[in-house]
Amino acid sequence: MPSFARLPASGIKVIIVGAGFAGLCAAIECDRKGHSVILLEKVSELKPLGDIISFSSNSGHIFERWEGVVDELEPLIHHSSGLDFYEWSGKFCTRQEWDYDKTWGRRINGHRGEIHDAVYRHAKARGIDIRLGQSVSEYFETESEAGVIANGEKLTADCVFAAEGVKSAGRKIVLGYEDKPRASGYAVYRTWFSSEELAKNERTKHLVNNGDTHSGWIGEDKHFLAASIKDGKEFSWVLTHKDDADIDEDWQFPGKKSDVLANLKGWAPIVHDLVNATPEDRLVDYKLVFRDPLPHFVSKGHGRIALIGDAAHPFLPTSIQGASQSMEDGVTLAITLQKSGKANVPRGVRAYEAIRYERVHRAQMTGVTTREQWHKADWDKIWKDPKMLHLKREAWLLNFDAETHAYEVVDEVLKKLDNDEVVKEDVIPKPTSHGIQAVLSQELDQLV
Repeated sequence: MPSFARLPASGIKVIIVGAGFAGLCAAIECDRKGHSVILLEKVSELKPLGDIISFSSNSGHIFERWEGVVDELEPLIHHSSGLDFYEWSGKFCTRQEWDYDKTWGRRINGHRGEIHDAVYRHAKARGIDIRLGQSVSEYFETESEAGVIANGEKLTADCVFAAEGVKSAGRKIVLGYEDKPRASGYAVYRTWFSSEELAKNERTKHLVNNGDTHSGWIGEDKHFLAASIKDGKEFSWVLTHKDDADIDEDWQFPGKKSDVLANLKGWAPIVHDLVNATPEDRLVDYKLVFRDPLPHFVSKGHGRIALIGDAAHPFLPTSIQGASQSMEDGVTLAITLQKSGKANVPRGVRAYEAIRYERVHRAQMTGVTTREQWHKADWDKIWKDPKMLHLKREAWLLNFDAETHAYEVVDEVLKKLDNDEVVKEDVIPKPTSHGIQAVLSQELDQLV
């Protein structure tokens, strides 16, 4: 049996609903800090589905603390040294190298299902109680406990983390009302497939025959990103474009290549080749939805239920931060519970919100600004300064270790909570016209 680092038992019992990356990370981190965890997942079988997912350097530190996981992922992840940008017509513009920020942390980019499977197996190896096929119909809390009804069974713990994504039923008990998602005005076509046929095509073979590559074609109100992986043997591409579909709660559909090609009319022939080489049954049409930034992540009643991951803060793909910020949530919560202790779990849950609230909303905004940077590009200016297309690599976001940061600030945050100081309003802008939350909400309103 492998040996895992773990602090002495804290006596704190945690229920986590949802075994995506947010839930799994929270479960692993709580286990590392000595808490007892039950992780509930609705599906009865976890299958390696999906396509590419990106974890930036701020989450690399988290993966590295999980014994053996990085070694397992290394053969599966993307290893290109930079991103090549092209104008939509095919003219090369600039290359953005990743070398300069490698010291900030490890980047983990690869197939969502394969990375998820590695993390899931690590959680199982740690002995975490993971229960599949669990349909949670109700959340509840009292002054002394919190819990859920799963498959008709009442389960209780000291606190509950809702990690079910933007559809999370936990949002209602935290917010006190039902909130509906709204269309963002954008959608993505996305896919993942073998690059065997691309290797035979004169226009596309350079993308797959020389190791991993990463390329982007930028046009008005749309961008097309493509990456080869596993030494070029597999390929993924994503097209983000305007979409006026009226979306309610279901937003993923089978994609049609004819629709993709219509969106790319007049674009570079190589982009059309990439689409034409895509197996039709591997193409997904994914509508991007939004929920307004939340006023709080923690239940107002007794403070024992917390939203984490997309349940608390859904991200646009162009942020390249959704998964990383979800992981930071779990790291922070595990530490605030550890430092607050069994006797005052709600205090620890509130400290999580205070530490995370401003940072995660600031990170959320990068999804809007990056997309607009590309979709509204002024090419006359870009040809004079091609680096205008480069992704912003900001130290406050990427050169960050959630565990180190939480330990640095948690004592002061807990002290302020003990003194009945409103920590979030003290260190985080209120949702006024000058606050991050309001700015983000205004940006989102302009999308629809």
